[in-house]
Amino acid sequence: MTSLTPTLQLASNLIARKSVTPDDAGCQELLIERLEQLGFSIERLPFEDVSNFWARRGTQGPLFCFAGHTDVVPSGPAEKWDHPPFEPQIHEGNLYGRGAADMKGSLAAFITALERFINHHPDHRGSIALLITSDEEGDFINGTTRVVDVLEARNEKIDWCIVGEPSSSHHVGDTIKNGRRGSLTGKLRVHGIQGHVAYPHLVRNPIHQAAPALAELAAEIWDEGNEFFPPTSFQIANINAGTGAPNIVPGELDIQFNFRFSTEVTEQQLRQRTEAILQSHALDYALDWTLSGNPFLTAEGPLVDACRSSIQAITGHRSELSTSGGTSDGRFIAPTGAQVVELGPCNATIHKVNEHVKAADLDTLSDIYENILARLLG
Repeated sequence: MTSLTPTLQLASNLIARKSVTPDDAGCQELLIERLEQLGFSIERLPFEDVSNFWARRGTQGPLFCFAGHTDVVPSGPAEKWDHPPFEPQIHEGNLYGRGAADMKGSLAAFITALERFINHHPDHRGSIALLITSDEEGDFINGTTRVVDVLEARNEKIDWCIVGEPSSSHHVGDTIKNGRRGSLTGKLRVHGIQGHVAYPHLVRNPIHQAAPALAELAAEIWDEGNEFFPPTSFQIANINAGTGAPNIVPGELDIQFNFRFSTEVTEQQLRQRTEAILQSHALDYALDWTLSGNPFLTAEGPLVDACRSSIQAITGHRSELSTSGGTSDGRFIAPTGAQVVELGPCNATIHKVNEHVKAADLDTLSDIYENILARLLG
């Protein structure tokens, strides 16, 4: 590992730290040490058991921000990995380790891009910042959203933000996420009357009662989507009822479902339409809602244009804009008025056993980030 490029060396050092959510395991201090050498002012912002920091270089606008997370998901059974998950290895041109793609590779590319850019542009215009958390893979309660609250309270506004999530599909930069669908989860409990299956006149089976309503919810067309977003989807994730005995009608049915929704419909509209369907079937129910994030979209403009031009210049490939996939911490930053995109390595192995990226891709990504900085702040 001694002959690695600076980006690969830093990525490997980060992977070697077992930073399973919300434990940062020293990753942020490693980044902070490099950033302080570049003249960044560091503000550590821990909340509960979550480590966060805000680093800024410069006091004037416009403000460009790299956002990301040092935490990773658990590795699963280590014996199923070809290489130990927290012992980074390069094998056949790939860097293996938990977090290689999601997203310690991007963090390393942030830093090395900044080191080269600031060396060439020590008096760059505007300001550069990093917003780093150890809570992206967890409950997202004490991470980026809390840091954004601090920034909003003092009216410190991000103009352009790149989130280093693994956005690419086949080669680095082929896809830029310029928005994300909203995510709304419902926890539904349908009440019935428990009893013996042989005496159906004495029971009220919540499964039987709920089934037509669930079928109607699953068949409902919530919207048609638009040029940026696919149609809103409704998916049942979990259903649970019964005691395990074959001769007892359950007294309650628990259902968990999720909407991934476009900008064509609001959270409130989804709630109202769902409850109208449940009520039309005369269900005795309780329903709790959790909004993970509203949809956001960054239209073509300075940030998107800089990203696409830089990708073309470095890789020779054109990139596509997409809003597919899950949610990211960009959903907390976009509502402040910032232009937000996600741009990172390929996502084929994220959260999987044997997570890896092409080693050369991280150096390419670092070059892309540096080129973006030069276009916006050089």
